[in-house]
Amino acid sequence: MKSLPLILTLLTALVSIDSQAKPCEEYRLEKVAAGLGIPWGMALLDSNTLLVTERSGQLLQLDLTTGQRQTIMGLPPIYVDGQGGLLDIQLGPSNSSDGSGTDNSKEQWLYFTYSKPVSGQGRTTIARAQLRGNELVNWKDLLITESATDTGRHFGSRIAFDDKSHLFFSVGDRGHRPNGQDLTTHAGSILRLNLDGTVPKDNPFVSGSDISTDSKSNALPEIYSYGHRNPQGLTFDAKNQRLWSIEHGPRGGDEINLIKPGHNYGWPVVSFGKEYWGPISVGEGTFKEGMEPPVKVYTPSIAPSSLLVYSGRAFTEWQGNLLSGALKLTHLNRIVLDGEHASSEHRLLTELNERIRQVIEDEQGYLLISTDSGNIYRLRPCGV
Repeated sequence: MKSLPLILTLLTALVSIDSQAKPCEEYRLEKVAAGLGIPWGMALLDSNTLLVTERSGQLLQLDLTTGQRQTIMGLPPIYVDGQGGLLDIQLGPSNSSDGSGTDNSKEQWLYFTYSKPVSGQGRTTIARAQLRGNELVNWKDLLITESATDTGRHFGSRIAFDDKSHLFFSVGDRGHRPNGQDLTTHAGSILRLNLDGTVPKDNPFVSGSDISTDSKSNALPEIYSYGHRNPQGLTFDAKNQRLWSIEHGPRGGDEINLIKPGHNYGWPVVSFGKEYWGPISVGEGTFKEGMEPPVKVYTPSIAPSSLLVYSGRAFTEWQGNLLSGALKLTHLNRIVLDGEHASSEHRLLTELNERIRQVIEDEQGYLLISTDSGNIYRLRPCGV
């Protein structure tokens, strides 16, 4: 019995050591949902209600407090093949004109990108609708892009809004490399529309614009930038009036780009990536005059998906940073910016070992993170 106090002391010490082994130094992670399909996009209706797109073609409403979920009806037919399916979702701007001259401040729209079946092939499409109860109403395809190929690859696609009643969305090269430099297709481009789907008069390739020239007279007017491979992250920094994208390279060469109207981002003429079949560089090199260089390159590839300029109050030291999910290297990627340059990189949540698909911010500045294994997590600071 004399040894009992010693045993208790040792057990207490072990518990103390274990509790201090993983101290909460920066953040804590909690799972708020599981068992979903690939949760490609997320949009908060309010602080407790989350809409989630599953790439397989389902739209779910999730109560973050109770965990209850409900299927939302009213989606159109969706082309689900390879990387295609139901893709991004964003809550449209409120208290703004939709670009048509009509004041829609009392009606907020949900915007979607998805692959639409057309003649047996998929085309990246942007649409909008309104939610009434558990059903989408007033669905309208705003642009069915000219992007069909016979592959299931590189559909894009993310949505972003500026503060001037414009939307942007990305379309991958659809697995056909020459599309990146072809202005007669939407594939391999970032597109810009008014909120009602019409083309802004100041788009770079609208006839009579400063950038449009005779050599580009056949360019599709919705194109804002081109020379992209597969941009799966897009975000607008309202504070600094900048549009950022992150896109997949081939084997190496993932890129963060600062998007400027009418600029050519080089794919597939220039790239930091290698061919999948051997140690051969893609294209002519890594730089070429007239083609915009990336702000940051990831080699080896992290396989990025989604992009966010963090503006919340919960993680004050992250304000103004870029946050992206990493699919292949399974982490949350945080980039510190110095103006228009990337000054440092931090890789978070590596211990989660999950393909991070989407990252969004709630009104408190907490992060909601979806993973391809069907989980949704909330990331909070320690002590909250």
